[in-house]
Amino acid sequence: MAVELNHTIVWCGDKVKSAGFMTRILGLPEARPFMHFLVVEAANGVSLDFMEKEGPVSRQHYAFLLSELEFDAAFGRIEERGLTYWADPARSKPGEINRHDGGRGVYFEDPDGHLLEIITRPYGSGG
Repeated sequence: MAVELNHTIVWCGDKVKSAGFMTRILGLPEARPFMHFLVVEAANGVSLDFMEKEGPVSRQHYAFLLSELEFDAAFGRIEERGLTYWADPARSKPGEINRHDGGRGVYFEDPDGHLLEIITRPYGSGG
């Protein structure tokens, strides 16, 4: 049996705002509605299903593997919007990009404080 991640729920205060933020930064197609979710599809078939909740949202971490060109475009959108970014998940290296495994990576927050990450090489891939 081949087990694959199919979808995950991204809890948020405003699904239109949060899903829109993700699709714009990552250059993904517009989110589509499904029942009470707004669904963002990644290229590998995994979806992020945005669902609103009242009250505080528990912050999560979501990492995305991008090509070098996609990274350049997404990072450009991060800079254009003046978003704070870090080279590490502890947020101790602001304004820096990491170079793990010969690639590039950066962390930034979405409107609900989820820590999003874009990388060009999977961790542990060498390089």
